[in-house]
Amino acid sequence: MALTKLPKDGLATNSVSTSQIEDGTIQNTEFADSTLTSAKFANSTIANAKLSNSSFTINGTSVNLGASTTANAGVDWQSVITSNTTMVANRGYIVNTSGGAISMTLPSSATIGDTIQIKDYAETFGSNNLTILRNSHKIQGATNNSILTTNRASVTLVYVDATKGWLFTDEHNVGDLGEPLFTSATGGTVTTTGNFKVHTFNSSSNFVVSQIGNSSANPSGGPTNVDYRVVAGGGSAAGPGGGGGAGGHRTTFPSPNSNAGAFAITVQTYPITVGAGGAAPPVPAPATPSRNGNDGSNSIFSTITSAGGGGGGTGYNGSVPSVPGRPGGSGGGGGNSEGPSTGGNGNTPPVSPSQGNNGGAGTSPAAGNRGPAGGGGAGAVGGDGVVPKGGDGGAGVANSITGSSVTLAGGGGGAAGGTPGDIGYGTGGSGGGGAGGQYGNPNGVSGTANTGGGGGSDASYAGNPSPSTATGAGGSGVVIIRYKYQ
Repeated sequence: MALTKLPKDGLATNSVSTSQIEDGTIQNTEFADSTLTSAKFANSTIANAKLSNSSFTINGTSVNLGASTTANAGVDWQSVITSNTTMVANRGYIVNTSGGAISMTLPSSATIGDTIQIKDYAETFGSNNLTILRNSHKIQGATNNSILTTNRASVTLVYVDATKGWLFTDEHNVGDLGEPLFTSATGGTVTTTGNFKVHTFNSSSNFVVSQIGNSSANPSGGPTNVDYRVVAGGGSAAGPGGGGGAGGHRTTFPSPNSNAGAFAITVQTYPITVGAGGAAPPVPAPATPSRNGNDGSNSIFSTITSAGGGGGGTGYNGSVPSVPGRPGGSGGGGGNSEGPSTGGNGNTPPVSPSQGNNGGAGTSPAAGNRGPAGGGGAGAVGGDGVVPKGGDGGAGVANSITGSSVTLAGGGGGAAGGTPGDIGYGTGGSGGGGAGGQYGNPNGVSGTANTGGGGGSDASYAGNPSPSTATGAGGSGVVIIRYKYQ
């Protein structure tokens, strides 16, 4: 039968022998603390069989009382690892990646003090990386995996708590321990060119960034920046008069540092605005006076705004004063009524580098002979009108942000002179600018959609067989974003 608890000094010295104790009857709850000493026993020993709890546990191993064992003060090292492995706490792993990269997964559960060690076996972590998968726990307080990318690397991880997770407490021959990350985003039409993704927005939408690169912390990762090309809507031409100015053109491409991006982003949603082209003025009755061109609308990405192209200036005859081209990303071309008419200023509002150029000057030294000017382009000023020829639209700018060279933001051309038989319309600027009209083909050509091209002016003048002619509208803009994704 079990003993009841004895008070202190309840047993005299040498009063109990082990033969008097039934096997398995002595429990630590039977005695008050510090009362059962070896002096109480005649032979000073108690066989394990007399005790109900006759063993103890070290590092998960049960050891009988009185038995010998070796206590491992560190971790239990495993045989060399050559394939993906889920690790166990308090073990060490010598990993051989000479046959290819390996992933080592941390335990699914962990308690404070759990320890894991990892060592490069074949000095190949630099060429065949070892990735430490966090398995729902944080590493160094972050929700990213870790990676070992240097030869002869060795690390020790100790689990602390849910806030920091596993911490590196000992590091040798290691570079940055963070997993290389690359920017990830959605929105627009996505294409790839080499190691880069390109998002092209032909209409207003959202650029949604869910992750940015970490090359500043890990050389193997991606940049934290992007490159952009933001082109606004082109201006429409006047009727008759100057060609429309191209939409403002702003870009960081090609950026320095091997196209690593020049514009910093964060994880967030960026609204994208793609500017519309300026609407063509209404078609008049044959005797209706001049019609002003309309400005294009702005395109916007984050803090970058490209200004809409300026509408073309007007001029009809001696009784109607000429109107200068309007300012904008690129300026509209000047009108042509009985005297010179200036082009609109480009790069308005001003930014650096410049987003566009001025429109050309229109001229009309005598009634009936007109020289409407071309609208400015992102790459060149609009051409001046030269009687009886309309000025050419200013050239756009070529850029390879999408992986191939594409020219955008050309100015609209001025129409041919003001009397029947005048043949010599202004060409549209390269990059989507519309051409001006001429006798027999009087309609102005609209700027090409998603180029920011300016519209071409119409040849509506006395004697034109189709005096109610259409003026070219401006082309809509585009927003393009590029970043490294692998």
